[in-house]
Amino acid sequence: MRFVFLVLTVVTGSFALQSCWDGVGRVVAVGDVHGDYGQFIKILEAAGLVDDSMNWTGGKTHLVQIGDVLDRSPDSRAVMDLLISLEQQAPLYGGYVHCLLGNHEIMLMKTDLRYVHPGEIESYGGLKEMVRALRPTGEYGSWLAGHNTVIRINNALFVHAGISADFSGFTADSINSMVRREISNNLSNPSGVLSSTGPVWYRGLALDRGSDVQRALEETLSVNSADIIVIGHTVTIEGITARFSGRVVMIDAGMSDCYGGTAQYLELDSKGYKVCFPSRPQGAAVQCRFSDKFPDFQLASWLSAALYPSAIISSAR
Repeated sequence: MRFVFLVLTVVTGSFALQSCWDGVGRVVAVGDVHGDYGQFIKILEAAGLVDDSMNWTGGKTHLVQIGDVLDRSPDSRAVMDLLISLEQQAPLYGGYVHCLLGNHEIMLMKTDLRYVHPGEIESYGGLKEMVRALRPTGEYGSWLAGHNTVIRINNALFVHAGISADFSGFTADSINSMVRREISNNLSNPSGVLSSTGPVWYRGLALDRGSDVQRALEETLSVNSADIIVIGHTVTIEGITARFSGRVVMIDAGMSDCYGGTAQYLELDSKGYKVCFPSRPQGAAVQCRFSDKFPDFQLASWLSAALYPSAIISSAR
């Protein structure tokens, strides 16, 4: 399915978008899609965000897609078309769609084609057409470039990969401005905020557990008036996982067919957050692991629930 849309994007060093929202009643956060349209649709339907015609039914819900829509599977263009449509529809009902930048969006905007799926190329009618469309000035690249890298909704910070000590003293607004400046320079020599310690690449919150990482986490949360940070980028095939006493939630469960993971999403409200499984039959008992492979994880490692689709409820307050 293709959607007709008009993209009016100004990409300059001084262009600013809203980065923080308060008073949001319900947030649905989805991990890395990587071109798997079918899994993405399964999540949207289970969360009550779309109807059979792929129109917005989520009311005032805020949907956060954590980045990495592109690469690895064939249908990333269809996913972007749907997100573009829902972005336009959701505000009419008081809702919002947040599409964050991931490393694969940045890679394709600067024509790094290492992980492109042949089906993606075919969807544009050829490689040249795809490259043209995904450049920062192209049809889809300009749409991507108009999005944030870091946002805060209520007490939760959302970013694709993580925030390292190099950027822990910066607000979401500041980091977003840095990324836009890099994009406005045509990504000719990405460095700093788009380096391996930047928010679309950094894996420390997912893989490390040293005191320096914890100090950076505490500073990040304090500077941004947040209690938890939600990240993607690092795949956890065992499912959505929490670290650092629940203050870091990893939501890239490898949903795409290229990883063989399952469709899962994170739902946040005033009570805390829960992990939801669209593929579970209604009423079936659900067991899910909040990984205990990291010594600093303090919450129970196994919980069960009988209500579909919620599997785990863990308060971040």
